[in-house]
Amino acid sequence: MSTETPVSKDRPWIFRTYAGHSTAAASNALYRSNLSKGQTGLSVAFDLPTQTGYDSDDVLARGEVGKVGVPVSHIGDMRALFADIPLEQMNTSMTINATAAWLLALYIAVAEEQGADTAKLQGTVQNDIIKEYLSRGTYVFPPAPSLRLIGDIAAYTYKEVPKWNPMNVCSYHLQEAGATPAQELAYALATGIAVLDTVKAQGAVSDEDFPKVVGRISFFVNAGIRFVTEICKMRAFGELWDEICRDRYGVEEEKYRRFRYGVQVNSLGLTEQQPENNPYRILLEMLAVTMSKNARARAVQLPAWNEALGLPRPFDQQWSLRMQQILAYETDLLEYGDLFDGNPAVQAKVDALKGQARDELARIDEMGGAVQAIDYMKAQLVESNSSRLRAIESGDTVVVGVNKWTETEPSPLTAGDGGILVVDKDVEAGQVAALNTWRESRDAAAVEAALAALKEAARSGANIMPPSIACAKAGVTTGEWGAAMREVFGEYRAPTGVAKSAPDNLTGLEDVRASVEAVSSRMGRRLKFLVGKPGLDGHSNGAEQIAVRARDCGMEVVYEGIRLTPAQIVNAAMEESVHVVGLSILSGSHLPLVKEVVDRMKSAGLDDVPLVVGGIIPESDAAELRAYGVSRVYTPKDFELNKIMSDIVEIVSEESAEAA
Repeated sequence: MSTETPVSKDRPWIFRTYAGHSTAAASNALYRSNLSKGQTGLSVAFDLPTQTGYDSDDVLARGEVGKVGVPVSHIGDMRALFADIPLEQMNTSMTINATAAWLLALYIAVAEEQGADTAKLQGTVQNDIIKEYLSRGTYVFPPAPSLRLIGDIAAYTYKEVPKWNPMNVCSYHLQEAGATPAQELAYALATGIAVLDTVKAQGAVSDEDFPKVVGRISFFVNAGIRFVTEICKMRAFGELWDEICRDRYGVEEEKYRRFRYGVQVNSLGLTEQQPENNPYRILLEMLAVTMSKNARARAVQLPAWNEALGLPRPFDQQWSLRMQQILAYETDLLEYGDLFDGNPAVQAKVDALKGQARDELARIDEMGGAVQAIDYMKAQLVESNSSRLRAIESGDTVVVGVNKWTETEPSPLTAGDGGILVVDKDVEAGQVAALNTWRESRDAAAVEAALAALKEAARSGANIMPPSIACAKAGVTTGEWGAAMREVFGEYRAPTGVAKSAPDNLTGLEDVRASVEAVSSRMGRRLKFLVGKPGLDGHSNGAEQIAVRARDCGMEVVYEGIRLTPAQIVNAAMEESVHVVGLSILSGSHLPLVKEVVDRMKSAGLDDVPLVVGGIIPESDAAELRAYGVSRVYTPKDFELNKIMSDIVEIVSEESAEAA
């Protein structure tokens, strides 16, 4: 008979998958299926029009509807999204930032329709606008009103929805943009400070209740493949946040100083080449946020193995969910205390990261805080990402299957359907038709009155949440809410982080620079390259790195940032008299947007200006684009930027020779 003492196990973290696509009804079916497989929380992906406050029939929404998430245009869509899912019993994370107040208002309105006690609602809106300026690009309003909206949500939820996290300080996209661990720590913590300072300055929360608001701030982090460093980073995060809450804000209760975070592990490191290697990467990265009990994530969502190829299928999401369940239920991880306490190597790395982060926080503080340091932080991220890519190109950083051991057998995982889910091309038309029907069926006077009250609250400084909930119930659309807020607050264009001049002492670019000089000399002026981001895709890292490398190779670069219409891009190509146009699209909207640019270039007499395209583009789509007139199509497997630069010089050289 065994005399072994039963072990008291920790409860597992919340299991999530980041999901949403096509329509609210299709996404609802996916959510209910995932919940039936053992998922314990929801993580909602919204499409880009919803994230940026546009209706599905807006010109900027063309090609983007239902691609990277679910379109939610009004309360009817939100009802369909959560049909037969009791929100009072659910823990829901919504990846939404600029329009967070609106989507939370819709969620609360639907919960009330279900008869839920809103005081029992649990979940999170991401609501981190500063990282949108730095990395992901779904910002709308300038910094001051954006911070005010975050403060409004925090002030509202701590009273009315006390179990809700009003903000995830999101360092996830900072790492995706190339942040070092110390930068990720510093920039995320600086953002948390900026938000709490804003809430305090608004005066809507008493000094007595302020620690409760501090206690509801959560974080959403990234974990890369260097999992020992990532474990140390998470321990440093917890210790630094405790220090900030105690010393800066005087929070005495430990439970309000606790570093509470959810995680999606690194998607940046997933490879299109040999995608069968990606599950190992995902598993190792998950260990970084689960092994150390004192720095363990409260919720985990894992990318699917095929996210470098396209949209995951239900099976792919199930595979990632099972990875979490096996670790939590089949291993003995949750039976032990922290495995790293007292480890001198770990403590030394934690101390080093904390020191580097404190130094960077001090620099940001000297600039006046995170908002005032946006230009600085953006430039640092672009440079860090450049360094990361240079190390991969040179082979100093080994990526298996990419720059080493590239020989491979054909992958059965990508046979047949290409290993990805393809959104039905008719989804957008169906969503637009349903939106028009919705507008025709509602009480127009009630909508007008609700929008007038919303704009008055925005102007007066009143909390934006009550009038937003009233708008939701009146049938206001996402685009109408966004237009009303733009009317009061205006719009914003974030810095690109791409400096005009190249740094000194560039090495490894001599051959490409010589080619640029030769072609420029023959043409009688500097080779000019326009880099464009059409549509609503805000993931600008790739475009920025192309712009930086083109500049460093001696080209004159035109890059105005994200969220441009095809008409604006073609107009810029004409005004700037460029020799080549490059488009970067990672949202899956490449076919309609690229074809529109090609058509407009032909109409404008620019059919002799070559067009190159980069993005997450299946080969079947790439072939279609080449047949339509695109000179080159690049995907994540094309990591050698110098090779891309050489291609561009060659394309321009051939075109100019023909013109001569």
